[in-house]
Amino acid sequence: MRIASVGRALPAHRYRQAEILDFLLKVWEDRPQVTRRLPDLFENVRVATRHLALPLEAYASMETFGQFNRAWLETALDLGEQATGRALDQAGLALTDIDAIFSVTVTGVVSPSLEARLMNRMPFRHDVVRTPIFGLGCVAGVAGIARAADWVRAYPDKVALLLSVELCSLTFQANDLSIPHLISSGLFGDGAAAVVVAGERAAERLGLRGPDVVAHRASFYPDTEDVMGWNISEQGFELILSAAVPTVVREKIGPDVDRFLGDHGLTRQDIAAWVCHPGGPKVLQALQDGLGLHEGQTAHSWGALRDQGNLSSTSVLMVLGEHLAVPPPAGSHWLMAAMGPAFGAELVLARS
Repeated sequence: MRIASVGRALPAHRYRQAEILDFLLKVWEDRPQVTRRLPDLFENVRVATRHLALPLEAYASMETFGQFNRAWLETALDLGEQATGRALDQAGLALTDIDAIFSVTVTGVVSPSLEARLMNRMPFRHDVVRTPIFGLGCVAGVAGIARAADWVRAYPDKVALLLSVELCSLTFQANDLSIPHLISSGLFGDGAAAVVVAGERAAERLGLRGPDVVAHRASFYPDTEDVMGWNISEQGFELILSAAVPTVVREKIGPDVDRFLGDHGLTRQDIAAWVCHPGGPKVLQALQDGLGLHEGQTAHSWGALRDQGNLSSTSVLMVLGEHLAVPPPAGSHWLMAAMGPAFGAELVLARS
């Protein structure tokens, strides 16, 4: 089961963190309790630039969930088309080579689902199997790889496409002055990624290269639903983000990874490529601490955080693309890792 390519797409509206901060200070200029805290929050997230679905000034005039969700659909389709085209170009495939699409998001709601609408814009075959997945949040990039790998394991002569589109800026609510929302206004960005995953026989037939998915593992932590997620109200998406997230990551990720690797006769020292979701500086540092890694081993994750912010499920696929561009030697092991709403983790083990 080969991960053959990653196609990435970012909105054209790119801003320095200082520009976004200046805009929000104006939006909340009559809320001194916010404007006093906002500069420090922006400084602490270690984000330098972000791409946004809309021009900054457009956010000031949008008020309703419906307005934001309509903007989400328009932008998601454009970015999804771009990411899909790039993934197929990199793999040397045509749209007609795709047998299944798995789409993941947690920032917009639409039915017919995103991949169905994309099929009306791009000439996929009409018999493509569709699996839309909503609600997994940051963990969905790794989970999506696992679900696509399971499908092509069952159908080894088939090719699957994973599409992740996350437009986190379109969950903005000017009246939400909670600390989680203020943090999210400085941390999260927008983007899309598409991944081609091919079954064994399909990869051989089509000459596809890339890391081979060996196994995957999910971990669910009971009674942690208040750690991360959404409250969805008439106003839209209201972020649930507990201060306990780094603690949960630090305590859980090491034992989870050790059990998973141990089942395959491996240890952490056998992993050459750590493909980790850059959830934020505290979360990424907690993941490093829990796994005993140094920053050089997660350099691509820190780079994605700096240049794009947290793109929810899309971020880890951006990091995967960086590793694919300069892969470790043949025979090396990769580990993809992400944690998110439930609270829980998803792990994928691969080999060059």
